[in-house]
Amino acid sequence: MASLARAKNGSDRNRTFLLILIPVLILFVAFNTFPLLTGFFYSFTDSKGYGAFEMVGLQNYIDLFSDARVGNSYLFTFKVAVVSTILVNVISLVLAIGLSSKIKFKSALRGLYFVPRILGALVVGYVFSYFFTYIVPAATGTESILASSDWAWVAIVVVLVWQACAQTTIIYITGLSSVPEDVYEAGALDGATGWDKFRYLTFPLIMPSITTNMVLVMKDMLMVFDQIVSMTSGGPAQSTESISYLIYNNGLSGGQFGFQCANAVIFFVLIAVVSIVQTRFLNSKEEQL
Repeated sequence: MASLARAKNGSDRNRTFLLILIPVLILFVAFNTFPLLTGFFYSFTDSKGYGAFEMVGLQNYIDLFSDARVGNSYLFTFKVAVVSTILVNVISLVLAIGLSSKIKFKSALRGLYFVPRILGALVVGYVFSYFFTYIVPAATGTESILASSDWAWVAIVVVLVWQACAQTTIIYITGLSSVPEDVYEAGALDGATGWDKFRYLTFPLIMPSITTNMVLVMKDMLMVFDQIVSMTSGGPAQSTESISYLIYNNGLSGGQFGFQCANAVIFFVLIAVVSIVQTRFLNSKEEQL
């Protein structure tokens, strides 16, 4: 009887798991896998997003490598992503060290620094657009940085870094809190203080947090979209067109649906490759340290 009861309980538990899993799996396939496969199919067509279309094979992929606008968008996106990723991680680590020290109002400050993360990216972009368009020029007597094709990207980096530091800081705080006090006590006995204490004790022990943040932030920065829409719309003179914005703008309203689907496939593969390379490289550094 006891074995029958255990078998029944196990069966009920499995049924419960299936009832939870199946709806989620259906939603995932419907809103992730199916659109992905559909986009991959359209990347081999000359579809405009509506009406009839013809199969063009690999022509869209070949044309991608000779399209100057696509090339410029990749250069801009990687420039913004690399600069933003470095700044976010450096600033967040400094903030995390400060918020992990023995200071007053520590909990309140941690909550305050997390506020940018809960704000909508579009809302933040529109607020900063107003700030850079009207307030900064009025205060400095210069033209808006968003009107400069050479410097508009800096404004976008400022917004990206300001909003991304919140989550990254929390992850670093978690990593710092996991470092045993015994390590610091042993280091103090050996004369480790200041920079040496951070370099030889703290830094190696928070490498898993650094790996996580570097990969996540780089991925998010490569997919920058909302800030472009709300601040520059790809301008001036297409100087701030990110890959995501170019795919959206030309794919849906520019009559290049099939071509931009091919661009999206390449972009998807590129993000996956960058993430894998980052993870393996940083994991190897963890082992060395």
